[in-house]
Amino acid sequence: QVQLVESGGGLVQSGGSLRLSCAASGLAFTHYHMAWFRQPPGKEREFVAVISVSGDRTDYADSVKGRFTISRDNAKNTVWLQMNSLEPEDTALYYCAAKEFVYGLMYKADEYKWWGQGTQVTVSS
Repeated sequence: QVQLVESGGGLVQSGGSLRLSCAASGLAFTHYHMAWFRQPPGKEREFVAVISVSGDRTDYADSVKGRFTISRDNAKNTVWLQMNSLEPEDTALYYCAAKEFVYGLMYKADEYKWWGQGTQVTVSS
């Protein structure tokens, strides 16, 4: 049974930082690209960041470039999202997602097979 379990969300003031974690089980972690998506209140789910199976390639949504960093540890089956300089516009439910290896990075939610339950991030102004 595949499980992706996010943690680390919470309430933070504008300008603050949070580090989200996603622990994966039930899948061959080293065979999966991992990504973070988010869903702001009343809006569609949107891409945030992606990391390749080996961690050598990453990419980010323009809105978070320079503020967020995605990383992974294949020995721990874990992916993280370090979020700095948080803004109220970053308020959302953040999801971890996994997609089996393909050449190239994927940015659309419907391309990802496995999803976590989400962790809430709220940034106050």
